[in-house]
Amino acid sequence: MKFVLAFYGTRGDVEPGIAVGRELRRRGHEVQMAVPPDLIGSAESVGLSAVPYGPDTHAWLEDTRDFWGYFFRNFWKVRDVRKYLRESREPGIRAWGEMTKTLISETDGADLLVTGISYEELAFDVAEYCGTALATVLWFPMRVNGRLVPNLPKPLIRSAMRIYEWLIWRGVKRAVGAQRRELGLPPATGPVPGRIAERKLLEIQAYDEVCFPGLAAEWAKWNGQRPFVGTLTLELATTADDDVMSWIAEGTPPICFGFGSIPVESPADMVAMIAGACAQVGERALVCAGWSDFSDVPQFDHVKVVGAVNYATVFPACRAVVHHGGAGTTAAGLRAGVPTLVLWMADVQFIWGAAVKKLKVGTSRRFSAATEKTLAADLRTILAPEYLDRARQVGARMTPPADSVATAADLVENFAQRRRALRGAG
Repeated sequence: MKFVLAFYGTRGDVEPGIAVGRELRRRGHEVQMAVPPDLIGSAESVGLSAVPYGPDTHAWLEDTRDFWGYFFRNFWKVRDVRKYLRESREPGIRAWGEMTKTLISETDGADLLVTGISYEELAFDVAEYCGTALATVLWFPMRVNGRLVPNLPKPLIRSAMRIYEWLIWRGVKRAVGAQRRELGLPPATGPVPGRIAERKLLEIQAYDEVCFPGLAAEWAKWNGQRPFVGTLTLELATTADDDVMSWIAEGTPPICFGFGSIPVESPADMVAMIAGACAQVGERALVCAGWSDFSDVPQFDHVKVVGAVNYATVFPACRAVVHHGGAGTTAAGLRAGVPTLVLWMADVQFIWGAAVKKLKVGTSRRFSAATEKTLAADLRTILAPEYLDRARQVGARMTPPADSVATAADLVENFAQRRRALRGAG
């Protein structure tokens, strides 16, 4: 069979698609990836063919960071916030037409188009135009539910999520309308999640249900349409792993700080804050720079700064992990069985911070509100023995990544076969 996997966003957004694509290719299928231009190398490094899909992500990430920083400083200025959001989304909207053409070219003749969260609307329209089945991969509970934020009334959460869906729909409605007219498709009737559910399309939940207690029971009515598979990740080794593990072995287990793809505005200030807080609590620090430039930062004897590392190797050797709250990084920390501090910058990261607090394996705080004093206090909290005990218990319940990828590949294979059989019968 032929599978097309279109994933846009950060490395954490795209890696689930690459992981599934690699497994499908291993099983003998034809696989074509569509990913941001600056992530084509990631797909090709595991033997997959990839085409550029949308703009480079670095500028998009800076716009996202700046928008959420502005939002939390000025959330009461509704008109200004809407204007800022519209401007931050403009590059992505401008790319809509070209991305559609790219995806149509690759999807024609495919058995299944698989998409991530970003540009779901675009992928839905392409699948409809090409007469191809569509499956989605979601790495947090994006569909309306009452379990997204612990300790809030479930009806309130559901209402807020419906409003959020409509806000997203308003932001892309014009682009969707223009594209569907150009493709000769009937007008869309509302947010894409409702249309996906109505057509009984596969919606893979690429995270562990243990992270959101009660969600599986709430969604049981979907009769397997929203299966939980666990986190989809490649767990690739890096050139820094051996050096990092040697450094860890030379002293006490460190606290690992990672910032993923989100650019840090002032790496020097961040390292100084980490060094000060860790000195207060008597711990070493391992700082994983991610996509930020940490080349010109102050040096401290108890702090080691590196680029990318394999979290599956490094996290279990650490006392605790501190990060931005990306879905993949959060899952890696939970699987490692160590306490977590989430310093979130955006909406989805806030959700993962709330999940960590609900599980009582760590705590969270808004990144821009963190200081050396608050960081030291948060570290003292999560280093308490009871947090480590609970983290180990949760870690034992997380799905091994190899099992997650295999299950996801089974699901898309079976879904594609069923849809092909239905087309043949029709």
